[in-house]
Amino acid sequence: MDARRLAGFFAVTMLASAGFAGATAAATKPHLPVIHPPTTHEHSEFVVETNKLGQVTRATKVTRSNDSRFNALTYGNTLQAYIRTPDGKAIAGVYRLTYDYNPANQKITRGVALLRMGGVNPNAPGAVIVEERKLEAEQREKQAAAAEASALPGLHQMTRHHH
Repeated sequence: MDARRLAGFFAVTMLASAGFAGATAAATKPHLPVIHPPTTHEHSEFVVETNKLGQVTRATKVTRSNDSRFNALTYGNTLQAYIRTPDGKAIAGVYRLTYDYNPANQKITRGVALLRMGGVNPNAPGAVIVEERKLEAEQREKQAAAAEASALPGLHQMTRHHH
C-alpha cells in the first residue's frame, strides 16, 4: 500500500481536548476568564516527526493562523498527539497535522496525512516527555538551591574561626 493511500487510514488520538466551544462553556465559573472564540475561519498546520509509539517528538514546520490563541491551542495539542492507524499500530515517520476552525459552529477539525515513513529517530522521546524532564530538572535545581540556602553550617565551618 503506498504512503498516500495509507495516510487515508490514519487516525489522530489526542490527549488534550481542542475546541473553543468547550472553553467558553467552562468559562461560566466566576473565577475563570471568558474566552471569546475567533470570529473568522482559522487554519494552522504542523509538519511533525513521530517515534515508534506514535508520539509526536517535534514539530519541524509550523504554519500559523492569524489568531495567537488558536495557534497556542493547536501547537499544544500537536505536541501531545499520538498518531496511529485505526488498528492501533504506530508508524514512525513525518506527518502533516492540520487544524481548521469554523466560526459558524465553533468547532475545530483536525486532519492528519502521512508525508513519509521512516527518516526519523524511532526511539526519540515524545515532546511531552522531553518537556516533563526539563520541568523535573528545574524543580530539582530549585529544591537543591533552597536546601543549600537553608542548611545550617557544619561543625567544621563553625569552629574554624574560633581557634
